[in-house]
Amino acid sequence: MRFHAVLSLIILMALPHSVMAQADVAGGADHPLVGRYEGAVLDNYRLREYDEIRLPERALPAETQPPASAWLRDLEGRVFSLRYVAPTTRTTLEVVRNHQRALEAQGFETVFFCRGNDCITRGRMGEFWEAARGGIGISSSWGDEMVYFLGARTDSDGPRHVGILAVNGLATGHEGWRPILAVTVVEGAPMQAEMIAEASPPPLVESSAFEAAFAQDGRIAVYGITFEFNSDALLPDARAQIAELGAVMRDNPSLQVVIVGHTDSIGGFDYNLGLSQRRAMAVVEALVAEHGIARDRMTPAGAGMMAPAATNRTEEGRALNRRVEIVERIAQ
Repeated sequence: MRFHAVLSLIILMALPHSVMAQADVAGGADHPLVGRYEGAVLDNYRLREYDEIRLPERALPAETQPPASAWLRDLEGRVFSLRYVAPTTRTTLEVVRNHQRALEAQGFETVFFCRGNDCITRGRMGEFWEAARGGIGISSSWGDEMVYFLGARTDSDGPRHVGILAVNGLATGHEGWRPILAVTVVEGAPMQAEMIAEASPPPLVESSAFEAAFAQDGRIAVYGITFEFNSDALLPDARAQIAELGAVMRDNPSLQVVIVGHTDSIGGFDYNLGLSQRRAMAVVEALVAEHGIARDRMTPAGAGMMAPAATNRTEEGRALNRRVEIVERIAQ
């Protein structure tokens, strides 16, 4: 076994680099609609679950800066990008024609097919090539031989498009000039929407937690009392948290509190101080009007940005600083 292993290694080391390199890229796979030309090597593969891309659907117009709508088709969906290196004995035309016929046999319609100067109306081959390759890297070492195909088919799940650009060029790890194919497959399924999760509401501080915090720390920070942006108007979600505070005040008739508004450091010092005072007063007014708590048991105060709970350098820290604190006031 050892002799055969050593012999195999010697033979492998003796092979030309071009032979050793002719293997598919790791993780790559042919697209089932396109397949593979016999003897071709898949040396680049990328999949995007959703992307927007433009591929040529007619010849590049003669004007200097033609609008995209004049020659490009807007596509979106699941995008596969594949690059193949075909054998040196084949031509770009032969390889693309084989793919075209195979796709037409699957119900694809040829939207556009061109070869060389037929793809443009004047000498801007590079501009056409840049669009037709669909973002797939191809060596700039290629000659005048270029063939392009765009096919389309509509399935029950939406449109399917296949774009194939073939140039005769030099490929890394392969000897000699040969067809290099940039294959773009767009499965036009709708984008997966509603992927942005709604922000979780601040946890509700229940009445029992107020009592425990007063006994241990003399105060409690509350994040469920929220306001409209840059305003002292309470948001509807704040009502549930204010109701819990109202329950504590009713269950403990002797309890007196200081209601302190806090802001982050965004904005002027004096402005934030006034805003925090107005917000504290809004909480007092809600407790009086909606829960029957005597006004003289509550003292509104605004701390502005003066007592941060976290750094104001990050959004996470600033969110922690925007809060209302309930401080137990011990009567003398």
